[in-house]
Amino acid sequence: QTASSAIKGAIQLGIGYTVGNLTSKPDRDVLMQDFYVVESVFLPSEGSNLTPAHHYPDFRFKTYAPLAFRYFRELFGIKPDDYLYSICSEPLIELSNPGASGSLFFVTSGDEFIIKTVQHKEAEFLQKLLPGYYMNLNQNPRTLLPKFYGLYCVQSGGINIRIVVMNNVLPRALKMHFTYDLKGSTYKRRASRKEREKSNPTFKDLDFLQDMHEGLYFDAETHSALMKTLQRDCRVLESFKIMDYSLLLGIHILNSTMKEREGECSQSASDAKRHGGQKVLYSTAMESIQGPGKSGDSVTTETTNTMGGIPAKSHKGEKLLLFMGIIDILQSYRLMKKLEHSWKALVYDGDTVSVHRPSFYADRFLKFMNARVFKKVQALKPSPSKKRCNSITALKAASQEIVCAVSQEWKDEKHGILAEGQSYASLDEEVLGSHHRPDLVPSTPSLFEAASLATTLSSSSLNVDEHCQRDQPTLYSSSKGLPSSSTFTLGDSAIYLTSEQSTLETENDNASVLDVYL
Repeated sequence: QTASSAIKGAIQLGIGYTVGNLTSKPDRDVLMQDFYVVESVFLPSEGSNLTPAHHYPDFRFKTYAPLAFRYFRELFGIKPDDYLYSICSEPLIELSNPGASGSLFFVTSGDEFIIKTVQHKEAEFLQKLLPGYYMNLNQNPRTLLPKFYGLYCVQSGGINIRIVVMNNVLPRALKMHFTYDLKGSTYKRRASRKEREKSNPTFKDLDFLQDMHEGLYFDAETHSALMKTLQRDCRVLESFKIMDYSLLLGIHILNSTMKEREGECSQSASDAKRHGGQKVLYSTAMESIQGPGKSGDSVTTETTNTMGGIPAKSHKGEKLLLFMGIIDILQSYRLMKKLEHSWKALVYDGDTVSVHRPSFYADRFLKFMNARVFKKVQALKPSPSKKRCNSITALKAASQEIVCAVSQEWKDEKHGILAEGQSYASLDEEVLGSHHRPDLVPSTPSLFEAASLATTLSSSSLNVDEHCQRDQPTLYSSSKGLPSSSTFTLGDSAIYLTSEQSTLETENDNASVLDVYL
């Protein structure tokens, strides 16, 4: 309810005071108790001997775990002066909120940081999360998880407004042609009519499946790095019993019209002084998955500023830059969420509901990203591919020759075999040799021997006695007089043989389809 201008002013004043005050404290290792410290300062509008005067209502500003967050900022290469300059030098820009949480979002003028209001439970959960978050960042600073740079609370007129400072996933300097909030769920995961009417709507899972039904294509190395990062992050979230998070995905199309491109160039030129200053480490999508040395050279040109986006291609062959990050991780699977899932699962299909137990949620999220969203392009190198193509052609030609030869042989031998009409007993003796040498295991015939044996047997079935013919009727195809389906048993020797071929196949193909069961 508080006016957003007052909130913005109070945030800037409070952060300016606390960060400036923190510089006087000596550097030291982060201890366990540092995660639970809360510092509080009162800033009256008339000012005091410690705080500046301001034209907002009196407020109290609380800073949670100041030393721990100072360590996180240092880990990401954010100097105190740059942090203060980014947040306090120019007014914060308010963003429209597409989510259902009712949070306010502000972005700094330099596009570096997002400031988001959070609920009491979420702020409390982040505090409990900090020691594990610290351990995870130490092991792996390259992550798509949100990077938290500060947790604060503004108390004014009996109201608590808790805010968290995070990395900005989607740079404003590049136009996002599509923005998606993906959970891997399909229940009610379509953007509302109100959302669609916005100038830059945020679409959801069902919209993605409709718009980008073929998914997004990456080269093998980038795809591997991206999926490994997602898997690692999901395991971390699962270990904290976190769910209901989303992947925020911004898509910038490089093959857009020249007019748009010129507009973007002029805008990025005006923002150059802002972006030219401080750069947060591991903050871009590309750095988050595979480090700063590897950029999207395969997709972008030298003149294109990728802004740290991940190069990809659409199913239409359009060159894309993707910006992404996992958001909304401050949801713990506690009683309310369990109840929410229980009643939704009663009314709807439980597996499609987005509120799920953390392990199932992580698996479904990863499966959706791997199967439906991010796909791998098999890059062909010029020289080996020629050899491969040639060898495949040769192989095809050879196989066709063999098939033709076998079918021709079959045609030539057919009349002779029908005339001879070998008995079951002679076939038994000839093929298996079971009467004379029962101690010998019959050798397995080669593929073509098996084919000719099967042909011989199925053909000889035409000359069986009337009793057999009554039991096993033989069908003929109208085109070539071949047996369409014949089945018979040979004496006591446990051989079961079928030769199946539909009329349509017979007309279109010379080779028979033969199945031998021994």
